[in-house]
Amino acid sequence: MLLLVLALLILCGFLWNYKGQLKIADITDKYIFITGCDTGFGNLAARTFDKKGFHVIAACLTESGLTALKAETSERLHTMLLDVTDPENVKRTAQWVKNQVGEKGLWGLINNAGVLGALAPTDWLTVEDYREPVEVNLFGLIDVTLNMLPLVKKARGRVINVSSIAGRLAFGGGGYTPSKYAVEGFNDSLRRDMKAFGVHVSCIEPGLFKTELSDPVKTAEKKLATWKQLSPDIKQQYGESYIEKCLDKMKGNISCVNLDLSLVVECMDHALTSLFPKTRYAAGKDAKAFWIPLSHMPAVLQDFLLLKWKVELANPKAV
Repeated sequence: MLLLVLALLILCGFLWNYKGQLKIADITDKYIFITGCDTGFGNLAARTFDKKGFHVIAACLTESGLTALKAETSERLHTMLLDVTDPENVKRTAQWVKNQVGEKGLWGLINNAGVLGALAPTDWLTVEDYREPVEVNLFGLIDVTLNMLPLVKKARGRVINVSSIAGRLAFGGGGYTPSKYAVEGFNDSLRRDMKAFGVHVSCIEPGLFKTELSDPVKTAEKKLATWKQLSPDIKQQYGESYIEKCLDKMKGNISCVNLDLSLVVECMDHALTSLFPKTRYAAGKDAKAFWIPLSHMPAVLQDFLLLKWKVELANPKAV
């Protein structure tokens, strides 16, 4: 009986792996639209999918990012400037894409654009510190999706939303984590709504990667600038040595960062080309081995481990 169960488990594992390897027949006639292509995941994705033969439409925020990307890709790739927080810009872009793809529709929409914003203890921040990440990472993503969705439905294509491990676990104050939690919710509701139309919706949850978004120098500078603007009362509550410990801890965390951005692009590729794309993709060793498993554990264990991972308060005082 035990051998039979074991044999069935092995067979199921084989079939599951085989199912995941099945690919769509042709990509050379398919259009994909990617946001946030100036640097990082979006930039590598645009270059990778261009080489594979997709018709890539790459949206950049800056003229310099657009120019650099165009210089590294084929004539088949189209670039355009897009600020996802500008509704009129989004509408014009969607109309341009509609004219470009015609009756084929849009096979893939990759919502990759995002910002980190200020990362600091919650009582250091103002509502404005939360606003930019939410506007870009959530409302910008939703606006682009709603405007492109008719084209994706026409192609019975794919929507891929780049979230984060921060959409599973809140380990720092600021607007980034709330925005990514909300992206996860939007992703799930969209996925269920689109099943009837043959549209697959996937979510990618990268761990900590070395990109412009997570530049430790810039992140440290933002945290230090926020500290300097705090009231004497808040500084006293945390202790004057707290910020130094924070900055030292951030330097030490560099060794935990994934350097290979292709791990995320490989997830995008599977979500675009597999006959059976996954609902969620974890990218990065830290995401697979620590963050995602921890997100399923009891809150008491999450709190214990995350508080150990963060800097201890140097001199906390009751208020």
